[in-house]
Amino acid sequence: MFLTISTRGTAATPATDLGYLLHKHPDHAQTFATSHGTAHVFYPQADAERCTAALLLEIDPVALVRKGKGKGRGGAPDTALAQYVNDRPYAASSLLAVALSSVFSSAMRGVCKARPERAAAPLPLRVEVPALPARGGPELVRRLFEPLGWTVGVEPVALDTRFPEWGDSRYVRLVLESDTLTLAEALRHLYVLLPVLDDAKHYWASADEVDKLLRAGEGWLPDHPEQKLITSRYLSRRWSLTRQAMERLELARLAEADDSEVEDIDNAVAQETPETEETGAADGTGAEAGTPVAEAARTTDAPRTAEGTASDAKPLPLAVHRREAILAALHDSGAARVLDLGCGEGTLLRALLQDPRFTEIVGMDVSARALAIAARRLKLDRMGERQASRISLLQGSLAYTDKRLAGYDAAVLSEVIEHLDLPRLPALEYAVFGAARPRTVVVTTPNVEYNVRWESLPAGHVRHGDHRFEWTRAEFRSWAEATAQRHDYAVEFRAVGPDDPEVGPPTQMAVFHRHTTPQEEKKEAKAA
Repeated sequence: MFLTISTRGTAATPATDLGYLLHKHPDHAQTFATSHGTAHVFYPQADAERCTAALLLEIDPVALVRKGKGKGRGGAPDTALAQYVNDRPYAASSLLAVALSSVFSSAMRGVCKARPERAAAPLPLRVEVPALPARGGPELVRRLFEPLGWTVGVEPVALDTRFPEWGDSRYVRLVLESDTLTLAEALRHLYVLLPVLDDAKHYWASADEVDKLLRAGEGWLPDHPEQKLITSRYLSRRWSLTRQAMERLELARLAEADDSEVEDIDNAVAQETPETEETGAADGTGAEAGTPVAEAARTTDAPRTAEGTASDAKPLPLAVHRREAILAALHDSGAARVLDLGCGEGTLLRALLQDPRFTEIVGMDVSARALAIAARRLKLDRMGERQASRISLLQGSLAYTDKRLAGYDAAVLSEVIEHLDLPRLPALEYAVFGAARPRTVVVTTPNVEYNVRWESLPAGHVRHGDHRFEWTRAEFRSWAEATAQRHDYAVEFRAVGPDDPEVGPPTQMAVFHRHTTPQEEKKEAKAA
């Protein structure tokens, strides 16, 4: 199999700088051993105006079978002749992609100490692949490469030129040209997309293939319109690996849009969390057990009375109070299709699943880690088909509108808004009330006035280290009433937990009801 990379140059920036970028001298032909054959690098042309580097990979079909040991296309465990007589030595595939990463590893990382400025700058590039398997045809080739800035020339190869009526084969001749990409970007595109087009890897796709894909896809794969197809084919259509990669790609996209690090986005829960529901962490607060903040969120210790003495009765955990209040509000609204926005580890989702009145339940969170814990705790992989059809988990950010959230009866934001910076609260408000527009929205948030009733919570501290703010009752009421007015909702307020006569309840709740026009009612009735 064969591939060439060409560039143009001038006297000031000679094309032979390509040799520096590839770390392969144009005056020498070089040979490299691979696990399935031999790779040759040489330069058919190398002068100041034009330089072409060629990668020729000689495949040993017998070695390919022996190395495979029954894994993947090249190692089928039978003795069929197709193991030894196939297109692997002639057509670009995952074998060529592996050779690219091995022979041009420094170039793929954009490393060039001799010409760092050239490595970082776009080059006039031309890539030619004489024989490329393309499952999906020329149209798919264009859909994969054109969004990346390539001008694509793709010519189907006839099955037999002597018999044109036989039509075209699944192979194409590919020519890619671009003046806007660096060499490293071009090599990473080829590394991922050559095996995607072939759709038949010669080796077993293990878990580390996800890391390889994300490294090579950094900067372009998260926003590629064919992201799902690329991910699935590159990972040999292994569902578990594809899901893992898609979750990490979504985190990368959200982090880029939010101008933050992935670690800052996926920080909703710790790596390991206790299974108990009674702690703040299990209820979505994320506080670590044993800290003063977690002890306050736990609310299994008796709060002080207005006179400062501890009451004798052990109160019901606040997490239980909150779930019961939310379920009551949802029952009052008559909701059947419910969104749990910022669902965390799935405590409320489990309660919703236990109630047959809720026929469709969607949990959404920005944290892939939290969603994985929720899926495990809900035992989604062992759930019956009928029960599993009632629930789905989505990854997404409430800072952006999301068409997947439209059309539901109710949405719950339980202990969510206080985790946002105040300047970002209007974005959440519009995404939920302005774009998704469920008939009912239930919002709960801590009442900061009640914090004085916990001896374990230091004065002046919020209940969780990730809380950006905690509101008084007047502040929460002011925000809720203004939000309702802006988006044509009515709002009522309910206390959650013991209602202290001086400082109010530990949690405050607002229940929003959307005003509907006759046209909206008719539309919703038709949809139902």
